[in-house]
Amino acid sequence: MLPTEPTIRPPLGEPYPDLVPRRADFHGIYSNDYAIIFGAVKNQFRPWMRWTNSHLHQFREGERRFSDPAFALDEFEDTPQVLDERKVTLIQVAPREDDELLYEYDFGDSWEHRVAVVKVLGPDPAAAEIARCLDGDRACPPEDCGGVWGYADLLKIIRNPRHKEHKTMLEWLGGPFDPEAFDLNKTNTFLRKLKWPCVTVGQLASVLMQRDGV
Repeated sequence: MLPTEPTIRPPLGEPYPDLVPRRADFHGIYSNDYAIIFGAVKNQFRPWMRWTNSHLHQFREGERRFSDPAFALDEFEDTPQVLDERKVTLIQVAPREDDELLYEYDFGDSWEHRVAVVKVLGPDPAAAEIARCLDGDRACPPEDCGGVWGYADLLKIIRNPRHKEHKTMLEWLGGPFDPEAFDLNKTNTFLRKLKWPCVTVGQLASVLMQRDGV
């Protein structure tokens, strides 16, 4: 199949739309039926986020669930079957504009991302296989901060120098944290370092370490 260009958007923030990112718009050019769905989709998000790929995740579309089979999410009796995310392509699950999926990361903090296919453009045989962030706003919440409720508390603490946990939370964050910050150029710098569309766990880990200065 010739390269096809899905533009996807994961709006974040419900039920705290004034705290967490409202959206990040991504544009990808992938061959092979939009490439492998979750290798292409979830790896677009992570260079932008402050997260480290260290928690379980899953995608949901209607009653269907997709994840890494190594997680064994369906090992318990009466648990719905979880399909192998490595064997499903984006066009099989969300082939049309306005199709949506739900991406959940970290089942403890339960960060849910609504992923919408905004537009599907015609094939361009001259295009390279890439992923690019078009736009976005606000910083991604820190890993392990307690979900939207914990993040709301964290922001209250770091905004109040007189709070008894102010210094502790800044140390935990590793320094000042601007919840309104979004760096489009930096996001795309790290997206370009990944080898699309077949991004491996090792490639992703290396890029995330570079992003975090490790």
